[in-house]
Amino acid sequence: MRKSLISMTLLAGLMALSCGEKKEEKEADGFKIERKSAPAETKAAAPAPSGSKASERIDLTNKGVGPITSVTLDPEVNPELAAQGEAVYNQMCLACHRIGKKFIGPAPNGILERRTPEWVMNMILVPEKMVKEDPLAKDLLVEFNGSPMANQGLTEDQARAVLEYFRTLK
Repeated sequence: MRKSLISMTLLAGLMALSCGEKKEEKEADGFKIERKSAPAETKAAAPAPSGSKASERIDLTNKGVGPITSVTLDPEVNPELAAQGEAVYNQMCLACHRIGKKFIGPAPNGILERRTPEWVMNMILVPEKMVKEDPLAKDLLVEFNGSPMANQGLTEDQARAVLEYFRTLK
């Protein structure tokens, strides 16, 4: 039993080492190994050349990619909706986002001074689509060490409530 376990482990290790596409060509003075690079779609997006961090970059024109194309904000914050949003945020978002500091994800305070309401809601509702198709979301993924935002399965109403709560954070 022990010999077969050791053999299987060794075999699995050898198989893992042999994975990957490489081409060996024998030359006069030794071997030459050429490896193909990963396809462009699997490589991490390079940060924008502006030199600023994606989390600090201001883009008030990008609405993102997703179901939200237009959001109208009242001039005054709706305290009831903001309270609902705070409850959702504390339950679903606090594991990765901290107010006033970078954590696993960016801090939410002041987000509406840097992003459109539509972009924020699309990022909440369809983060996987945003990271694939939105340049700013791709840059954020790179800045935050490849930690993608989890899709929490929020409804549009919950996302709108969280957005209203973000309006209270300065």
